[in-house]
Amino acid sequence: MEAVTILLADDEALLLMDFEVALTDAGFHVTAVTGGSKAIDILRSANSPIQRVVTDIRFRELPDEWEVARVAREIDPDLPIVYISGPVLPDWASRGVSNSIMLEKPSSQLVTARFATA
Repeated sequence: MEAVTILLADDEALLLMDFEVALTDAGFHVTAVTGGSKAIDILRSANSPIQRVVTDIRFRELPDEWEVARVAREIDPDLPIVYISGPVLPDWASRGVSNSIMLEKPSSQLVTARFATA
């Protein structure tokens, strides 16, 4: 069985590396990027291999995490999205995409979030 490919976007380098290692150790193929622009470029690339998206909530630069998830869902309306953040933001319910998950950083739940069943 081929590994599921996850796009991981976080601008905190240490957390990005920790999440990447945890997901890779769990058997996922991970494409890790440090910002929204890079994430969107990968999502929009021809024949993008991305099957899941994990995105930080607070990027230092635009486009923001909400836009990354919106672009992902425009490309594939069923693409699983997991948001990760420090304190859970109240605007996730109004700005996040439907059927997404919010996890607080750091999260041991990231590996099992929606990926185990999706």
